[in-house]
Amino acid sequence: MNEHLTIRGGRPLSGSVTVSGAKNAATKMIIASLLTDEPVILDNCPDIEDVEITAELCRNLGADITRQGSTLHLHTPEIKHRTVKRQTRSNRLPILALSPLLHRVGEAEVPMVGGDAIGPRPVDFHIAALRQMGATITETADGYTAHAESLVGASLILPYPSVGATENIIFAAVLAKGRTRIAGAATEPEITDLVKLLQKMGAIIEFGADRTMTIDGVDRLHGTRHTVMPDRLEAASFALLALATDGEITVNGARQDELMTFLNTVRRIGADYEVTCDGITFRRGIQPLKGIGLETDTYPGFSTDWQQPLVVLLTQANGLSVIHETVYEDRFGYTETLRQMGAEIGVFNKCLGEVTCRFRNNSQRHSAVINGATPLHGVTIEIPDIRAGMAHVIAALVAEGNSELTGVEHLERGYEGFWNKLRGVGADFDLLKPADSNARPAQNPTPTNHRPRASQV
Repeated sequence: MNEHLTIRGGRPLSGSVTVSGAKNAATKMIIASLLTDEPVILDNCPDIEDVEITAELCRNLGADITRQGSTLHLHTPEIKHRTVKRQTRSNRLPILALSPLLHRVGEAEVPMVGGDAIGPRPVDFHIAALRQMGATITETADGYTAHAESLVGASLILPYPSVGATENIIFAAVLAKGRTRIAGAATEPEITDLVKLLQKMGAIIEFGADRTMTIDGVDRLHGTRHTVMPDRLEAASFALLALATDGEITVNGARQDELMTFLNTVRRIGADYEVTCDGITFRRGIQPLKGIGLETDTYPGFSTDWQQPLVVLLTQANGLSVIHETVYEDRFGYTETLRQMGAEIGVFNKCLGEVTCRFRNNSQRHSAVINGATPLHGVTIEIPDIRAGMAHVIAALVAEGNSELTGVEHLERGYEGFWNKLRGVGADFDLLKPADSNARPAQNPTPTNHRPRASQV
């Protein structure tokens, strides 16, 4: 898309934003609508590229999908095609269409998994589980073909609590014959929200202790209406934007239940927050920010998608911070840009933490040491993916001077109304789109609850 962003940083950001529906819940719910021939309505569904990509995937299979504001209407009375088309932008969602297609028409063909460049995301767990439930799956040069007269319940053990594999098994189990038990299931809030949707559709799903899940298959699922949960990843991103720029932002729609681990980390750093019935307000505390040690982990641990913007904040905290990334083995590539901006960050292949890590004793650089606080200055930035893109934007807004960013279309994939939300908290930037003859000027409202930097007091 060749969009170009110029950010003028070095000022506190203050005001309020309202988070949209969760991308990682909405996209999976769209796939789930294929499990029934009745209409499904999703409220609070974000209007972003990843949602449209998922909708287009389902349309190609026979779904009728329309949008009215933030409400998505989905209806797939008949599966018209058994092959998921390879889309212009590679993503991870086609593999999740296997189970709905097997239930509806007994066969499926999907392309290879793709997605952001943050490390391999193998689908071995998906394939092994579906085979155990009765599917015949063949790997081809372009993807996978699958056949099944019917899927049957099974006792499954996931070697790692993979979100995608858990979702695929749930899709397979809700209409399978008999009972399915999953040990080692992922339990992210987005999965819980997906389960709530499926329960409304007639599924029988129970969460047990120690990451277990029991699903009794039913004969059919029916249509329903469901409201997509707020995006906890977006909420944390704007919280970290407030703290990194020494501003104050109220994140409307942020919910304490899904952010407890994040909120504990905010307090450990020395920052502050206030929970209200409408959202959460984030600001720095009286004392300077301080470095911490932290490990990412599957829920309820610290989310890997919070890691990149957190590292930007830690460049502004006094002392050493250590981050051990245990979910994706190649997620510190963005730190090179932060170093160019003046940050002192070292990345290592050793496990600098206590969490049992899949990447121990390999060559992947999955631990980082940050020495702060360091001033940042503007540079030229190429954004590689959604979450690194948010980190780069926060860094540019912290930095003194101008930063020039390309690849900003990644942000539009993951954040609804992103540019208006940034302007709403006082960000100063110009966005140039290919069709523009001139840069679109930033129309910055006067920030509310403005708090000067400590250095300005």
